[in-house]
Amino acid sequence: MSSPLGSWVGTDYAVVAEFGAMMPTGVTVTDEGRLFVSFPRWGDEVPYTVAEVVKGEAVPYPDLAYNTGTLVSVQSVITDPEGHVWLLDTGSLAFQPWLENGPKLVEVDPATDRVVRVIPLDPAAATRTTYLNDVRFDFSRGSSGYAYLTDCAPEGALIVVDLATGEMWPRLRGHKSTLAVPGFRAIVQGVVRENYQVGVDGIALGADGSRLFYCPLSSRRLYSVAADALVDRSLTDEQVAATVVDLGDKGASDGLESDTDGAVYATAYEHSAVVRRDPDGRWSTLLHGPALLWPDTLALASDGFLYVSVNQLPRTPLFNDGTDARVPPYQVIRVDVGAHPIRLGTQTR
Repeated sequence: MSSPLGSWVGTDYAVVAEFGAMMPTGVTVTDEGRLFVSFPRWGDEVPYTVAEVVKGEAVPYPDLAYNTGTLVSVQSVITDPEGHVWLLDTGSLAFQPWLENGPKLVEVDPATDRVVRVIPLDPAAATRTTYLNDVRFDFSRGSSGYAYLTDCAPEGALIVVDLATGEMWPRLRGHKSTLAVPGFRAIVQGVVRENYQVGVDGIALGADGSRLFYCPLSSRRLYSVAADALVDRSLTDEQVAATVVDLGDKGASDGLESDTDGAVYATAYEHSAVVRRDPDGRWSTLLHGPALLWPDTLALASDGFLYVSVNQLPRTPLFNDGTDARVPPYQVIRVDVGAHPIRLGTQTR
């Protein structure tokens, strides 16, 4: 039986972690059930920017020394097809231009809790306002697979990384599908927001890896592009753009996720909700509740639960005209969706 209009629906979720001082963005869960979160350095006192949640408490990961000596500000944490955890370091403090040698992908082996690889951002693939936001991995292509990153600067871009060589290149920079919509106006829980100018942000792989789904934060459209075109360096951006498909209005979103059945999940930050697009294009509401002020990142785990970070971003000084109106704690929640995460291919290391 459907709920009447005007009611909060999809409020049946569980809180798996709460943080009283640090605001989370990224979240990931390994197939062994280990939960990791990231806390970007946007102006708060952040003693460590990546943590594992152990018995409900955040513990610096891989350790405190690496957080204070090497990591600048980690936006996202992602589990790859082989179970390694990657840290996406923006190299930027409080959204300022990135620091030299700051932006990077860091690969950690959770079996040893040691860093096994660092891939620095190639300045030729970026601009001075590049802000690395999210990443997905496909190990079924090439000799060692590829990573796809979103650069959510207002002009937006997808950045492709060849994991065999560390080479990277931008795609679709400033294309309408990666661009913050000019004059975009968000209405978050009834409050009009004029200051969101964020390009391509959310990203998710298609079930077979042939398409990559993505969306600007300052937009209400969902797009996909052919992965074959993204990785083919002989193609021009115009040829890549010819493979882009506009999948229509989905509401304004931050994070995306996908599953092996072909569904795509999206946060609906204006409505404090998470929605799902089935393979036939139909949308439904998974989560919706007054406490879900800014569902940020989505992570589908092998236990069938969809994990969501909730961080009150519109109340932060950076997005609230300098006023801090946040009311901790911040949360990671989850809901059982009975689906499986996409793990494309494996490589010999």
